Amino acid sequence: MAPDHDRSPGADGRTGLSDLLRAYRRAAGLTQAELASRAGIGVRTVRDLERGRSARPQRTTVELLAGALALAGPALAEFTAAARGAAPARSAPAARPSWRPPPAVGAGPPPGTQSAGTPIALPPPVELIGREQDVAELVELLTAGHGPPVVSLVGLAGVGKTALALAVAHAVAGRAPGGAAGVLVGEGSDTADVLSAVAAVFGGARPPDLAVRLAGRPALLLIDAVERAPDPVAEALHRLARAVPMLRILVTGRHPVGVPGERVWPVPPLDVPPPELDPAEPDVLAGYPAVALFTARLARVRREPPDPAELPALAALARRLGGLPLAIELMAARGRILDLNELLDRYGDRVLDLATSPVPAPGPGWAASEPGGAHAPRPPDPAAIRRPAGSAGPGGPAMDGGPAMDGGPASGGGPAVGGRPAEPGGAVPGPAASGGAGGGAPVTLRDAVAASYRLLAPEERAALRRLSAFRNRWSVELAEEMLADDADPEGTVSVDPVPLLDRLLQLGLLSVRGAGPFRFRLLDAVREFAAEQAIGAGELSVVRRRHAEVFSRLVGRTVADLAGSQLTSAVRRLDEATGDITAALAHAAVDDPVTALRLAAGLARWWRFRGRNVLGRQWLCRLLADPRTADADPMLRAWAALGAARLAAEHGAAEQELPAARGAWAVFHRVGDVTGELEARTVLGALLVATDAHDEAREQALAVLALATRHGRVRDMAVAQNNLAWHETRLGDLAGARRRLAAVDRLAAQCGERRLRVLARANLAEVTRLEGRYADAVAQGRRVLAGVAELGDPGHRRRALGTVGLALAQDGRPDEATEVLSGLRSCAAGDAALGAGLAGGRPAFGWDARGRVADARFEDAVCALIEANIALHRGDRDLAAEWFAAAVEAGAAGRDRRDVVEALVGLAASTVDTDVLDRLDRLCRETGITLLPREVAQLAPLRAAGHDLGHVGVVNG
Repeated sequence: MAPDHDRSPGADGRTGLSDLLRAYRRAAGLTQAELASRAGIGVRTVRDLERGRSARPQRTTVELLAGALALAGPALAEFTAAARGAAPARSAPAARPSWRPPPAVGAGPPPGTQSAGTPIALPPPVELIGREQDVAELVELLTAGHGPPVVSLVGLAGVGKTALALAVAHAVAGRAPGGAAGVLVGEGSDTADVLSAVAAVFGGARPPDLAVRLAGRPALLLIDAVERAPDPVAEALHRLARAVPMLRILVTGRHPVGVPGERVWPVPPLDVPPPELDPAEPDVLAGYPAVALFTARLARVRREPPDPAELPALAALARRLGGLPLAIELMAARGRILDLNELLDRYGDRVLDLATSPVPAPGPGWAASEPGGAHAPRPPDPAAIRRPAGSAGPGGPAMDGGPAMDGGPASGGGPAVGGRPAEPGGAVPGPAASGGAGGGAPVTLRDAVAASYRLLAPEERAALRRLSAFRNRWSVELAEEMLADDADPEGTVSVDPVPLLDRLLQLGLLSVRGAGPFRFRLLDAVREFAAEQAIGAGELSVVRRRHAEVFSRLVGRTVADLAGSQLTSAVRRLDEATGDITAALAHAAVDDPVTALRLAAGLARWWRFRGRNVLGRQWLCRLLADPRTADADPMLRAWAALGAARLAAEHGAAEQELPAARGAWAVFHRVGDVTGELEARTVLGALLVATDAHDEAREQALAVLALATRHGRVRDMAVAQNNLAWHETRLGDLAGARRRLAAVDRLAAQCGERRLRVLARANLAEVTRLEGRYADAVAQGRRVLAGVAELGDPGHRRRALGTVGLALAQDGRPDEATEVLSGLRSCAAGDAALGAGLAGGRPAFGWDARGRVADARFEDAVCALIEANIALHRGDRDLAAEWFAAAVEAGAAGRDRRDVVEALVGLAASTVDTDVLDRLDRLCRETGITLLPREVAQLAPLRAAGHDLGHVGVVNG
């Protein structure tokens, strides 16, 4: 497809049609095949005309050619006259016709207009969203003195490679004395096509002219869609690198070219908002590029921006579409008919089925339609998904600023090469090209993913199908376990997944974000497509079983760290795997209940720490009741039963689980498992407190302390001392509670357990408040608040805030107390909204101090107490009485009866109601709670008035 040599004017001084046609074609930077495709005629017709074999073409053919070449004015008249054989005498245009392509907006002067032959032959740059860092880094890479000769932008179809490449090329053009130009590879191109097109865009007639024209000056060449002819492009790049060493080449494609010195630059999808983001903050939401692109495209089909009710759906759609610009473009186009909630409901689970509108018969090359009609319209690219109805018109940016599927520019400026049918062994057809010759069928996102999937070797496809089981981000180690040989399910034989992950990354199928271990993720569309392939291959059940085993082992490795100095990182590790843990549990419960039971038993502490007490207990009870787990290891069943009991204590179901907890203790005691016995006694203590069996609960705590001391289990000693501190407070022995908490601090420091130290100090602030030293309690509580927040335990954070707020109110500082009160309510509401609010109950100190959570109504009770004390200090006893009554009601369903006693004391002192005194006396007798000196002092006026205080007047020590 190399250009023919120019012909001279005829003997009569006229320029023949063949010479004019050839000159205009070359000036437009087109090959014969490209011109034929653009005009909609056969390539043989163009070839015959240029060789003079057809002197009088049909008028329709002439009009089609003139339109394809965008001829107008004198150029059109000359061309038409030459076709009729009556052209006026004039000088032949030879290699430079009188017409030149008009410059594209933002693209600089047309080829040949700059001095010293430094053209900018590129389509105009288009709008980019979220690619600023990529542009900056790529520009530096391509202009550095010792940068790579070839930089390949690779990624999934529709990710916006071409848009990024155009932005980079235009930014580099100003720093490239030799100019910047681009070509688009067509199906079936050969090496000669590529080299001829490259020479043409730099103003040369033949490839050897390129080195002469650049004359050692740095220049940039953009080659788009190299996957259409990978081998010819690779060979052309080899030759260009040898012949023109100052030429930097930027290529785009679905896979690397594979030439020496190539730098592969994966183009990832746009960032999406995380699931935990509050969509009620539109400014924060709009900061994520995927959301910004969706909103920008939505604005093209409807006038109204998303309203607050649509924001959650907007965030969910951006995540569901995986930040893939093609998918965003296709989904947003449907916003003309549906609102965002309807879009999510209708298409949220059908992302792969998103399709473009049918397109007419394909033709190669960049789209050449510009605003104002400077170029005649041309057929769409065969490998490009066109814009859906209702999106940007010709020349407008598509996807993330580029064109559709492969990101071809939205307006002309650079030539294309190729156009012949693909030959055996040539380029892999694009999704649209694979649809048949008609080119009129809609193209789906599934087609786009399938095109990249076909580039994988069979073993790579099988691995991708296994990796599709991961729901969220995962680590190299988890991938290694997932890809282990079926004959080696435990993964004892190492299988290095790194080459596979690198291959998937190079093809744009894999996303890598962040710096932690859990940084790998398949794009959502890729994962769903691979899962479909796994179903088709009959592998789904095996893949899911392997997935459940992998995460069961992960939880088993992590659970020990949930009760030590590594707790925070261990919880974060499980938080990152939440989606996969949930999926693994659901699938294993059906196919492999013993694995599901093992997984659930290990999750009990995490569920409790994250407030998923009801859900976790339901899972454990369901799996324990499954007949298929009846013969499971008794130790496994004992741990599962203990986990269910632990979670039951958090939401008022303690009495139901007492027998199971006693049975678990018996199993551990019988086999001599000290860890299990310590855990069982600690859980029993929690259950007994919840059922008002306080004396037996204290005995369990003392037994834990003795057993832990005998076996040198320092951390368990600290836990027992912390639990006993609560009992000392219950009995009114605040000095004894202080001694216990000092022991907790010492023991926790000895075993490096920062969490226990922080909780002990938070509890110490509460003791100080109960002693009536309010200013000291405020100071201690505020010092510990930051540490409690770092623990990631919302319940303990709210309890510490409650201590500070109550101490401020009781110290006569109502304004400060009101401020803390507002913060406490905001924390509770925020935690509940994010699913992090903890749903169980706990006393002030927590009887196991390992993450026990706040009472479900704790905020109501403590907030009411703060309001009551504020009202008291303002002299409004009636309002104070109402708030004390509200605190009693809110705390009645909880287990921290100490708060209820405090509220009843305040209510009795405010109302002088004998019924309240009777209730207070009854509660103290049932729970063994002894009034503190300051509480007795509050009731002293009642005694002086002759009221019988009964048991409530008892003071310990």
